[in-house]
Amino acid sequence: MSRKIATFLFLLGVGTIGADAQTTRATTARHFVQPRTAWGDPDLQGTYTNKYELNTPFERPKEFEGRRIEDVAVGELAEIVKQRQAQAVYRPDGPQAFTPFRDVFELARGSRPWLVVDPPDGRIPALRPDATDRATPADASIYAVNERWPVTGSIAGGPFDGPEDFSLYDRCITRGLPGSMVPHVQGNSYQIVQAHGVVAIRYELIHETRIIPLEPAPHVGARIRLDMGDARGRWDGDTLVVETRNFKDRSTYRNAEAASLRLVERFTRTAADRIEWAVTVDDPATWTRSWTFMVPLTANSSERVLEVACHEGNYAVGHMLEAARDAERAK
Repeated sequence: MSRKIATFLFLLGVGTIGADAQTTRATTARHFVQPRTAWGDPDLQGTYTNKYELNTPFERPKEFEGRRIEDVAVGELAEIVKQRQAQAVYRPDGPQAFTPFRDVFELARGSRPWLVVDPPDGRIPALRPDATDRATPADASIYAVNERWPVTGSIAGGPFDGPEDFSLYDRCITRGLPGSMVPHVQGNSYQIVQAHGVVAIRYELIHETRIIPLEPAPHVGARIRLDMGDARGRWDGDTLVVETRNFKDRSTYRNAEAASLRLVERFTRTAADRIEWAVTVDDPATWTRSWTFMVPLTANSSERVLEVACHEGNYAVGHMLEAARDAERAK
């Protein structure tokens, strides 16, 4: 391997986290003492990133058939994440293709073999028979997990008849919930802020902030629908539990039924620099059972949330509409 390639791999994190480091992380977690706010709540505040899990498979890969997450040894996982980093570096459409203006990914710092933790087989449950027409393709773009499928716009190559033909992502509207905290090719920074009776989460992409009240209160009426849903939080020991419902149909996760979808998030601080964010997806009108995935959030003050001036710099939609009209005139 040339010195140039070796240096590039080092900068991208290949080999920087091995079995010893992951064992140290587990040991640290066992001795972790949960910090408290001035008013006594568990303190989750800080700036976090999940970019290390960008190439982590969402569901259990076929090569792990018959195994559970806990069956994957620390040393084996360390080798897996090193391979993911190397594959991303050499793949033409891998993260290195975006480094001029996007995050520098450190996939070798990943800590999960896959993300779905329940059911134990690591697979999203089957759809109900009457929901199969709402199936989202396994290879659906990450942009589209909080879009009604099939999507149009730049992801699908048109049509380009008007702004409404473009995806919510194209139009800088939202990545929805939980899509806004799923690892992406950019904007993987989040800030958690707390005050008495409330928690706020700021998402870098796309410039959204959720205000989560902790005081007991009913959800808003069924006629009020929001792209990020209506959230209510509570403490279960040291874990923040957030139940969200009342989603808009246009941004409902994985083509679920907006009226019946309920997301339950659990934010558990397991170390000074780590929060385990688990999301239970519950929609009896779509899947045969509820299911859960987990993405670790790593504290990193150097990954502070930056302004995403998406609307201000969004010339793409206008240019594509203009090009479509030019093409029509040419015919």
